[in-house]
Amino acid sequence: MRTVLYILTVIALIALAFWSYQENYETRKALNDAESARGEIQLAHARLGVLRAEWAFLNRPSRLFDLAEFNFDRLGLLPMAPEQFGNIEQIAYPSEPLLAILNPVDVSNTGDQP
Repeated sequence: MRTVLYILTVIALIALAFWSYQENYETRKALNDAESARGEIQLAHARLGVLRAEWAFLNRPSRLFDLAEFNFDRLGLLPMAPEQFGNIEQIAYPSEPLLAILNPVDVSNTGDQP
């Protein structure tokens, strides 16, 4: 009986060692994947910073003003005038529809109570 118990213990020990070996390599692979993803995120942040800087450079007011002046006739732009703007009172906001009450609940104390 002891021999069987020893054999089962050795088999369980070998199985646990194999399992822990597999888990170790899976954990290392997950850590490497996370590290590579972290590196990709850092590169994406750097690219985003460059794109934001380019966008800010291209949208400087002086550049846009020069482009608008250069293409004024070709685009058929009109100079802005105060008469082109309206008042807030002139805006027609849509009215919100009232929701129907489907299951009314009586909250008064006029009901029959024992």
